Amino acid sequence: MTRKPAHAATQPKSPACECLLRLYVSAAAPMSARAVVNTRAFCEAHLAGRYELQILSISENVEQASLDEIIAAPTLLRVWPLPARRFIGDMSNAQRLLDGLNIRPAGRS
Repeated sequence: MTRKPAHAATQPKSPACECLLRLYVSAAAPMSARAVVNTRAFCEAHLAGRYELQILSISENVEQASLDEIIAAPTLLRVWPLPARRFIGDMSNAQRLLDGLNIRPAGRS
C-alpha cells in the first residue's frame, strides 16, 4: 500500500498557474468566513486564471498547518513562487495583500 506524503504540494498543478495560495481557516471563527470570501474575490480580481487556491481547516489539517508553521487563523500563505509569504487577517485590504504577498495584479509588469 502506498502512502501519500504528509505535506501538500508546494508547486501548482497547472503549468499556467503562477501562484499557489493556501488559506488556513478556523470553522468557528467569523473572520475565517470573511477571509474565504475576500480571498476568492481578491484572487479573481487580481490573479484571474493565474492562481490555485487551497482552503484548509486548521482542525482538519493539523499536520499540514504545523509543517507550514501556521500560528493563527485565518492565514493566507503564498506557497509558490518562493519565498513563501504570509498574511494574517480577514483579507479585506487588497492593496495590503498585493504588497504583503508581493503579487503583481493582472495587466502589470
